[in-house]
Amino acid sequence: MDAFLPLAIAGIALGCVYALVALGFALIYQATTVVNFAHGELMMLGGFVGLALVSSGWPWWLALAGAALACALFGLLAERVILRPLTGQVHIPIVMTTLGLGFMLKGGITMLPGAGAETHAMPTPFAGQVATVAGVPVAADHLLVIAVTALVGGLLFAFFSFATPGKTLRATAQNPLGARLVGIAPGRMHGLAWALGAGLAALAGVLLAPITFVHAQMGLIGIKALPAAVIGGFGSIGGAVAGGLLLGLVESFAGFYAPDGIKDVAAWLLVLAVLLWRPAGLFGQQQENT
Repeated sequence: MDAFLPLAIAGIALGCVYALVALGFALIYQATTVVNFAHGELMMLGGFVGLALVSSGWPWWLALAGAALACALFGLLAERVILRPLTGQVHIPIVMTTLGLGFMLKGGITMLPGAGAETHAMPTPFAGQVATVAGVPVAADHLLVIAVTALVGGLLFAFFSFATPGKTLRATAQNPLGARLVGIAPGRMHGLAWALGAGLAALAGVLLAPITFVHAQMGLIGIKALPAAVIGGFGSIGGAVAGGLLLGLVESFAGFYAPDGIKDVAAWLLVLAVLLWRPAGLFGQQQENT
């Protein structure tokens, strides 16, 4: 029982990272009906950009924002140059394009001399420090991840609730034809969705660095957020957050209490259990009706 609270906080921290990546999956899918299989590699790219900025002397907070901005611009460019010409095509070419983009990003990072083939530690403001919660010591880095994710979640809520671009993106995702009829350009909204999704993936990559370090295989960890999006109900923003947190908690407790190897398959067992109970996911009622 002494390990319960540290495990719960570690699971919530990991779940926050999954939630950020799953949010990117959900945003892009809602706006474009495209499942971006390069999303894990976008997270990896954000981790390396953040590492480069910190190594150049940037404060960690600025490096976090800089990595998110750089990857958001990359996501916007990728949608404009690579994905937009495929608008109206069947899903297979689009899926193959996102897979190819992911392999290209991983290959490009791997080819960087002295960087891509190694594992790197990124210093954080609270590296190695321990905080006390309810009399129990927990890693300060885990609390940092939770705090930053809560801040980002609040900013996203405000963006989608009060900012005109956010409300326009929501309208486009809910009714693309109606949005087009009132003069909203779907292409711009698709680019915005890709930019937001890539920026969120980059944030996740930098936040994940203290937990798993920065390396070229980080994309495989990011792909675990795909089950989180499915668990919550693919395309549901709230479901992505709930699915990420649930997945992080399950992995944390399974890695400690369950036999070896269960942690690696816990995500997929959870997906199967949820989909057998609710095929549309926990928050997928709207998708069921459509």
